[in-house]
Amino acid sequence: GLSQNVFVFGFVSMLTDFSSEVTVKTLPLFLANALGVQPAIIGFIEGFSETTATILKWVFGWLSDRLKKRKWLAFTGYAISNITKPFLYFVNSWPWAAFLRFADRTGKGVRSSPKGALLADSSEKKKMGRSFGYGNSMDTLGSVFGMLAAAGMIAAGGSAMAMTLTRSMYQRLIILVSVPALLTLPLIAFFIRENAPRASNHRTLNLSLRGFDTRFKLFLGIMVIFTLGNSSDAFLMLKAQRAGLDLVQIFLMLAMWKAVTSALSIPAGILSDRIDRGRVIRLGWLVYALVYLGFGFATQGWQVWILYALYGVFYAMTDAVGPALVADMVPESEKRGTAYGIYNAAIGVSALPASLIAGILWQFINPSAPFLFGSVLAFVAMIALTVLINSGKKTERAI
Repeated sequence: GLSQNVFVFGFVSMLTDFSSEVTVKTLPLFLANALGVQPAIIGFIEGFSETTATILKWVFGWLSDRLKKRKWLAFTGYAISNITKPFLYFVNSWPWAAFLRFADRTGKGVRSSPKGALLADSSEKKKMGRSFGYGNSMDTLGSVFGMLAAAGMIAAGGSAMAMTLTRSMYQRLIILVSVPALLTLPLIAFFIRENAPRASNHRTLNLSLRGFDTRFKLFLGIMVIFTLGNSSDAFLMLKAQRAGLDLVQIFLMLAMWKAVTSALSIPAGILSDRIDRGRVIRLGWLVYALVYLGFGFATQGWQVWILYALYGVFYAMTDAVGPALVADMVPESEKRGTAYGIYNAAIGVSALPASLIAGILWQFINPSAPFLFGSVLAFVAMIALTVLINSGKKTERAI
């Protein structure tokens, strides 16, 4: 079975994502439709917020190793994000929105690495994939409920609401998601148990990879290659609009995507416990490469629906299995918080230039270019990971 920490964090993730997915997915639409904010400013808000979260994931991963207090760091991160969400109701300008988006990502940065390390420390090695798969499944299940609720509220506004998001509609969405977000705090406070790591040797914040296994370092490099081609999902939404889908259809499609991810996350995690985790990730990257290739040529709404469903398969095979692979590569409990911080940082730092590159390719070449670029990099990363896995089989610790 699953440990109490893993089980409870699953519900915490579900409630948080019910809230976060609605606010994150609708905020850019609200800024553009209701406040008339230009895409460049929206991009700045998203990019700056994600960069902040990236830095904090690294810092608080190290801090959780140093202080041996993972639970309360995770609680603090959830509190920052979920207490500030209701204030989105009062947003009437982009600086106010930027501040609250920054606060939300700050909370994400504070909690992510301590939570990941706590989950790893609370799981048996042979069940690591199942534990992370369960967490990812509950996380995406919350997203499904959130997207369906958002689509229902938007549709209830009538056909005039289908293509635009007004301030009054956005305010109703904020009211909808605020209470579930706040329920996460007592769950963590009363039902999550601290599982302190052994004393850490990292007395000061160390930004180097010294002391980590070579395979872990190479895996980070491969993740950077892949992530440079994995731009913001906002471009997928833009592609869906170009294919003729309205706002309600897009939210229903996002719910379908998350439902596929939720349904397959636990089986993918269990599969990674039984076979090579690297093999599961490579298969996921192959799906991604083919899906992005398809997005590059898609022109009809039904094509986008199919591609989004397959995109959920990719997420299920990589989102949970990647962190489980990190736990395999960094078996020392006292290093895991730092390792997850570095892992998250590598992905986050790469995500900003990935979206910038995609935007340039979209604007100055054509809208298909970013997807073709992402497909090529996914193939390259898949080949590189294959080489790393084959070389790792010669060591005692197989990936």
